[in-house]
Amino acid sequence: MTRNKGRPVPRPGILDIEAYVPGESGEPGKGPVFKLSSNETPLGPSPGAVKAYRDEAERLALYPDGSATALRAALGAQYGLKAERIVCGAGSDELLSLIAYAYLGPGEEAVYSEHGFLVYRLAILACGATPVAAPETNETANVDAILSCLNDKTRVIYIANPNNPTGTFLPIDEVRRLHAGLPRNVLLVLDAAYAEYVRRNDYEAGIELVATNDNVVMTRTFSKVYGLAGLRLGWAYCPEHVADALNRIRGPFNVSGPAIAAGVAAVKDQGHVETAVAHNAEWLAWLTEKLSALGLRVTPSVANFVLMHFPDEPGKGAAAADAFLKARGLILRRVGNYGFPNALRMSVGTEEANRRALAALAEFLDAGARS
Repeated sequence: MTRNKGRPVPRPGILDIEAYVPGESGEPGKGPVFKLSSNETPLGPSPGAVKAYRDEAERLALYPDGSATALRAALGAQYGLKAERIVCGAGSDELLSLIAYAYLGPGEEAVYSEHGFLVYRLAILACGATPVAAPETNETANVDAILSCLNDKTRVIYIANPNNPTGTFLPIDEVRRLHAGLPRNVLLVLDAAYAEYVRRNDYEAGIELVATNDNVVMTRTFSKVYGLAGLRLGWAYCPEHVADALNRIRGPFNVSGPAIAAGVAAVKDQGHVETAVAHNAEWLAWLTEKLSALGLRVTPSVANFVLMHFPDEPGKGAAAADAFLKARGLILRRVGNYGFPNALRMSVGTEEANRRALAALAEFLDAGARS
């Protein structure tokens, strides 16, 4: 028998996937660093969630509840949902990927908007399916463009609402129009990671659509307004048949005990959520106004970040601005891989961070104007 001297090779397509690159965390050097690259809440988690997490330290030798029963019950009580239709995951990222694994395969397609969250493309490709990006209008998902991408191979539509990195959103009437145009065998996935921040009467996260249809899923996360990004915790509200499929393929203990406990406490502390939302509303408006006054175009955002576009001039673009800000301890997010090579995304931070970032950008643009 001849021994094969090669090595294991991933299936076709895997090595063609560009790995997701998260926002930077810091820059070596002296002085304070303000991380504004990952849309984390500047207020941190609820004190109750921190205590619940610490209390779990005595139980680390034990497996967690594989069904995350307490967390699903807390979410059901908070939002008026049926707990059996909630599936919990290690961040909403895991759930987005599980949906792809359950409903996509080679020869099939999934659609997302042109500047949509990068995880959609990665999840689609990892299943051997084909990603299809629908053009946007004014940096906002376009329902007609998405519907025009449909064909007999389409199985899933991913919509981030609000979208990352633009902060734009589809009003609920447009979401319903999109759903009405889908074949019944196509699953509409509404990624509502930033839903808590939206203060618009024409917005809905998708709970009602899920409750009344067999082909809609809503995903949510604890990484943003709840301040639990480090624990990796998310959830999905699904039709019963979708929840059944996802529960069959997820890991049996995919959510840790400390994450479950912290999540329950976070859900119960809605006062902390309201404080975080109020802080965001104040400083999102402030940043939009002040950045626009500097001459930067700011994409209208309803989330907890702003996307700012720089002049297409030597020394005044996003790359130069990024280097200038990093040297001053301000870490923003480059978004060239989202189709915005001359823009930066900035999380709404603390008052100090916001004011420092604005002052540094004013200095950068003024220096560029005088050079």
